[in-house]
Amino acid sequence: MITKHLTLVLLCVLTTFSFAEADNSPNYAEPVHAIRCTDPIVVDGNLTESTWQQAKATTRFIQRDPVENGTPSEPTEVKIVYNDEALYVGARMYDSSPDSIVARLGRRDANLSSDYFIVFLDSYYDRRSGFYFALNAAGALSDGVMMNDDWDDNSWDGVWEGRARIDDKGWIAEMRIPFSQLRFQEKSRHVWGVNFKRVIERKNEMDYLTFTPKDGSGFVSRFADLVGIESIVPPRHFEALPYLRSKAEFLHVDKEDPFHDGAGFDPGIGLDLKFGLGPNLTVDATFNPDFGQVEVDPAVVNLSDFETYYQEKRPFFIEGASIFNFGQGGARNYWGFNWSNPKFFYSRRIGRAPAGSLPDNDYADVPDGTKILGAAKLSGKINENWNIGMIHAVTSKETADIRYDGNDSRVDVEPLTYYGVFRGQREFAKGRQGLGVIGTLTARKFRDSPLMNEMNRNASTMGLDGWTFLDKDKEWVIAGWVGGSHIEGTQAQIADLQNSSQHYFQRPDLSQVHVDSSRTSLTGYAGRIYLNKQKGSVFVNSAFGFISPSFNSNDAGFMWQTDLINWHAGAGYQWTKPNLFYRYMYIIGAVFQSYDFGGHKISNGYFSESQITFKNYYNMFIMGIYNPRAYSSRGTRGGPLMLNGAGMYGYTNIQTDNRKSVVFEVDGDVFSGEFGERDRSVGLEVEWKPAANVSVSIEPEISASRNIAQWVDNFEDASAKLTYDHRYVFAHMEQRTFSSDIRLSWTFTPRLSLQLFAQPLISSGDYSEFKALARPAIYEFDVFGKNGSTITYEDETYTVDPDGNGPAESFSFDDPDFNFKSLRGNAVLRWEYSPGSAIYLVWTQSREESEVIGNMQFQRSMRKLFSADVNNIFMVKWTYWWNL
Repeated sequence: MITKHLTLVLLCVLTTFSFAEADNSPNYAEPVHAIRCTDPIVVDGNLTESTWQQAKATTRFIQRDPVENGTPSEPTEVKIVYNDEALYVGARMYDSSPDSIVARLGRRDANLSSDYFIVFLDSYYDRRSGFYFALNAAGALSDGVMMNDDWDDNSWDGVWEGRARIDDKGWIAEMRIPFSQLRFQEKSRHVWGVNFKRVIERKNEMDYLTFTPKDGSGFVSRFADLVGIESIVPPRHFEALPYLRSKAEFLHVDKEDPFHDGAGFDPGIGLDLKFGLGPNLTVDATFNPDFGQVEVDPAVVNLSDFETYYQEKRPFFIEGASIFNFGQGGARNYWGFNWSNPKFFYSRRIGRAPAGSLPDNDYADVPDGTKILGAAKLSGKINENWNIGMIHAVTSKETADIRYDGNDSRVDVEPLTYYGVFRGQREFAKGRQGLGVIGTLTARKFRDSPLMNEMNRNASTMGLDGWTFLDKDKEWVIAGWVGGSHIEGTQAQIADLQNSSQHYFQRPDLSQVHVDSSRTSLTGYAGRIYLNKQKGSVFVNSAFGFISPSFNSNDAGFMWQTDLINWHAGAGYQWTKPNLFYRYMYIIGAVFQSYDFGGHKISNGYFSESQITFKNYYNMFIMGIYNPRAYSSRGTRGGPLMLNGAGMYGYTNIQTDNRKSVVFEVDGDVFSGEFGERDRSVGLEVEWKPAANVSVSIEPEISASRNIAQWVDNFEDASAKLTYDHRYVFAHMEQRTFSSDIRLSWTFTPRLSLQLFAQPLISSGDYSEFKALARPAIYEFDVFGKNGSTITYEDETYTVDPDGNGPAESFSFDDPDFNFKSLRGNAVLRWEYSPGSAIYLVWTQSREESEVIGNMQFQRSMRKLFSADVNNIFMVKWTYWWNL
């Protein structure tokens, strides 16, 4: 009923403004004229062909930084020409000191401190989306897509050419952008949106054809018109990308392991296809895909009951991923305090590590990931205003071989699974309103597998999102989303799901829901609505959201928490005009609260932050939060509420001018809690650029935390009446962590690069003063070893008698002390020997060790880390791009 009402409210709000006056604001720059080529053009950075001499130059640029609306310090000329196959862009960046041009070489899409020229194209002319192509003075390429008028995403990699050349007048950028890489309507005469940007790095200067004011919003909607393109036809493109791969693994294994001898060889062959369905829809298909990651996931020590979220790093899922963003459109910023939007689609579910449990075993051979039999993706536009995206993927049934007491057997660890995602979004009145839908389906085929009691049989989600601007200047905007989920499975599986950390229906003091062991399905709902002011010196950001206890998007998506009602109200002020002290500064403040569906306040606080850019281009960021007392609904991991004390948190970050050859960034945070909790951390990042094509960075961080009530376990005890026949055991814990990210980037040419990465991590946790929660909704504990209770330790096991000679039974638990050490790293040599075609040489190494020791003992831990057993993986991959 709530979902129905909220959906109707959202629809009413959006449709109320769907016939609002269109944005009739004039273009912010004069039209840019393109001419048809009269002779062939060679992309070499020279602009010597006669066509370039005939083309009309665009020269009227405006400075945004450091002086907003100022006159550029150096002139720029841009010309655009075209033929039947491609658009050509030629830019002459004049410079009075050409020997001072900053030309840093880096891999594709790297964020480089360098002189740049960038062209932005709204080829569909929807005033909200498009493509950008960037070339720096050393010839390094970057590209990406634009969406939501203000946002961009560099995960898209188009196949195009660019060359740069420095001479005594400045430097030249020349680009060839095939029409097959763009999306546009079929018509005799075209009008596109276009913008240009020039970066003069040594001056920190940014010049545009037209720009977004520092106190404004909207970027694509401000583009100038690109006119003169006639008689071109959207190509019916067809691209093929076959690959060959060879992988060798040298792993440390037990000598008695019957399944592994420590060495393995895994060849692979496959094919990726990309083809157009009409001028504006693209299908990506893959056969026997190679979804191995070139980058490694970071090591983490997770002591919470939340799943660790990892970023997607597989190209098939990264490219075009922005179309599947749900719930964030129209508004420019979406704040959240103790709130994270549940993701309806989390692509790392596809091809995940097998999730089935194993029976008792001495040795097991379990696949690292679930094989993806095939995957296809459809994305693009239909009927001018509809953006759509679909993904269909099938993963194979996976089994594990096990040996136990000399007997071998095979068990299922992952069923045959289908994943489907649909996303559609329509814009009205040139982007003033939008309405979208998302749907996901996960279907598993178990047959008679015991996995049916461990995983959901079917899971689906459906969501509706949208936005509307409330005034013609797009200063105020309302945005929001509502959604629902439905899961089906066996009684055993649905009962386990209700008791899982995602839901905790077994909480004894929970009134809004309870565990129903007879259920074979679970249905929930969620939503959020925002009201933002996003133009002018004063900005406002507020939201209200809810996630019902039964909502679950985890089969195809990702969620952090359910049973949540959350709101915040915030505002800020920004100073955009430089003075003698700063170039830019803002300050914001907010108040926030969260409740569960039973009405218990589970978080609240007051927030403030400020950021300032000084005259010397140093940056400083400061943030502070005060949290009054509230209840924790998750601290007892499915038990009753407990009290969270008040606390104060502070964070600061200082960064030096990133134009320098050595750049420093220092940050630190501190937390102090009412009951003695404490967190301290200090981090340092140093980037050294010894040459124009080399960058070295190191990011060490050290942290120390004290938790007065760190979760250990819970035990049934019929004598513990005050805590619902359970002992909820906690401990005092002192944790120390050291980690560092070390990177080397060495770029030999714009197409040949080497990246090295290493991450050492040492983390220790020292547990003491074991105790049990005394009563619900308080922060008091019965300490073991006092008041008649006893606790003993033997063979890394604690045994507790909670009442000595009383009726309570003793219980035991393993020593939770830990000293975890990990070193992960890789080296990647990438050579793009032809546009869209590449060869990769990859070496990945990992080593780790864990001990039941609570002290860090840094030197000893480092010695043991570097003497730990090593796993090495070597891979060679070849790809070739065909445009048919």
